[in-house]
Amino acid sequence: MLSRRAFLHRAAAPVAATAALRPGGAARLFALAAAAPANPDDAARDETFWREVQLAFSVDRSLVNLNNGGVSPSPTFVQEAVAAHEAFSNKAPSYTMWGVLEPQREGVRQRLARAFGCDAEEIALTRNASEGLQILQLGLPLDRGDEVLATTHDYPRMLTTFRQRERREGIALRLFDLPVPAEDDAAVVRLYEQNITPKTRLILMPHVVNLTGQILPVRAVVEMARARGIPVIVDGAHSFAQFPFTAEDLGCDYFATSLHKWLFAPHGTGMLFVRRDRIAGVWPLMAAPDALDTDIRKFEEIGTHPAAPFLAVAEALTFHEGIGGERKAARLRFLRDRWATALRALPGVRLFTSLDPRFSCGIGTVGLDGAEPGPLAAHLWSRHRIIATPIDAPHVKGLRITPSVYTTLEEIDRFTEAFAALARNGLPRG
Repeated sequence: MLSRRAFLHRAAAPVAATAALRPGGAARLFALAAAAPANPDDAARDETFWREVQLAFSVDRSLVNLNNGGVSPSPTFVQEAVAAHEAFSNKAPSYTMWGVLEPQREGVRQRLARAFGCDAEEIALTRNASEGLQILQLGLPLDRGDEVLATTHDYPRMLTTFRQRERREGIALRLFDLPVPAEDDAAVVRLYEQNITPKTRLILMPHVVNLTGQILPVRAVVEMARARGIPVIVDGAHSFAQFPFTAEDLGCDYFATSLHKWLFAPHGTGMLFVRRDRIAGVWPLMAAPDALDTDIRKFEEIGTHPAAPFLAVAEALTFHEGIGGERKAARLRFLRDRWATALRALPGVRLFTSLDPRFSCGIGTVGLDGAEPGPLAAHLWSRHRIIATPIDAPHVKGLRITPSVYTTLEEIDRFTEAFAALARNGLPRG
């Protein structure tokens, strides 16, 4: 029988070789990254480098996927890491998965903490942002009559979570509207402040609004609320790894994100941050022994779960760090501006997203007068094989467009031309 060391060496060697040597492999990609322009805006236009990034993905090029904000594909060498870990797990799961691989989660925890700029004992590995946020939403104590403050722009599932507590426990969810787009941070903070009442006990806010890609002033809201003794849960589903920031930049006590969006980690992976002195005050979603009351791992007590996707988060971090956070954000803005600048000049087109880099990054939402989002999205798919996300909210009606680092300029231009034709001619009948 192979020893653990021998098996891991044999399993990992072919994966490392293929990933490093084929076009788009990690070794070549990182070499090009080292030679790319130091200025992020210049690097965003370096098509030689981004061509290598594009080749790192095994995506279907017969279509144009502009819904990477929902869930992103992983680079091929991340997929290969999942496959290798899964194969090893199945050798003798009670030993290989539980005994060998599960302890390696601690290394992933440490790397995520380093990327987020916090203590590893403040990071829990979850399955997605919804799970992390619901741990907080259902785990923080509230009494009948207490109010939770959020906006009409918060993610529907998170609002549903509090509405269940309304029905079940008698709390109250209070909502208010945000400007679209919002280009005055002080005005946004005032809106949160003005909607606080004597009964407000908790605030939920998105770091990036899923409807439009709007970046909100988290730190300023957190500081305003903390002065009033009100904690803030930050929904970071669309922010982590889309653009650079740290826990210190946000200043919050609670933050949750998905890793299968902008980090390009395996599907079904997420991260929860709870400041160390706040862990004891949050009940886990699934029961944990009292010995874990102050341990971040109590939030991971979910029973049997796969080790492979969580260990492969390490490869996704390596890919992200190899590209560079500033360079990645600049490329995403470059791609967004390429289509948004062209379309917003057309009659009947409305851009719901600010192009100011302080208020947005790679996500943009565009609408067309007289056209409903659903039919727009259906037309782009049926006629052009372009995937876009219809957004049909009270203040935002359009298509959310989220290219990624693997998106080519030709794909962006195909979308731009298809939407421009709709702006000129309208949706075809039938």
